[in-house]
Amino acid sequence: MLTIPQLSAMMPRANALIWMPCLLHAFERFEINSPARIAAFLAQAAHESAELTRLTENLNYSAAGLMKTWPKRFPTQAIADQCARQPEKIANVVYANRIGNGPPESGDGWRYRGRGIFQLTGKGNYQETAEALSIDLLAAPEKLEEPSMAARSAGWFWKSRGLNTLADCAPGEDDIADFVRITQIINGGRTGLAERVAYWEKAKGALGTSTTIH
Repeated sequence: MLTIPQLSAMMPRANALIWMPCLLHAFERFEINSPARIAAFLAQAAHESAELTRLTENLNYSAAGLMKTWPKRFPTQAIADQCARQPEKIANVVYANRIGNGPPESGDGWRYRGRGIFQLTGKGNYQETAEALSIDLLAAPEKLEEPSMAARSAGWFWKSRGLNTLADCAPGEDDIADFVRITQIINGGRTGLAERVAYWEKAKGALGTSTTIH
């Protein structure tokens, strides 16, 4: 299904020896079992995790970065200055009272910040994943930073959101539209789409899939 040379070709920065058994286990368990599915999964993984080297969200934003990324939360320079370069405070503000989190003072935003290959975020998403995989991620959210759990949780998310089906594009179909839809489901938008597509092309080349962009 996937070899160390193939993974290294797709993601030169990744430690292929560590990640291979974790990924193969997840692929088998969650039916990511064709070149098309694996290529799409790894393309998204490469972008979201900086080639499997970053499993925790980077929230070290400047004031300008806060205003650009969350304009509703930080509408003015003065408000942004109060949180700039304070990752814990930023998380507790931007993720408050949504995705299952409590108010800023609960600390849920920081406790359940983005983790894992696909940057799972929010107490509600942690709870759903915990129940699906029978592991207490609410008490130990840092487990998503372990390669084995990062791969397993990403595999579960991928299958549970119907992404295997979206990756199964038959010849002649508009596969780029399906890939964009996969991006939107994982990211919530189209952030980094050009890089994701570049990784996708690299992954398809390494795996020998005949799927092409139309």
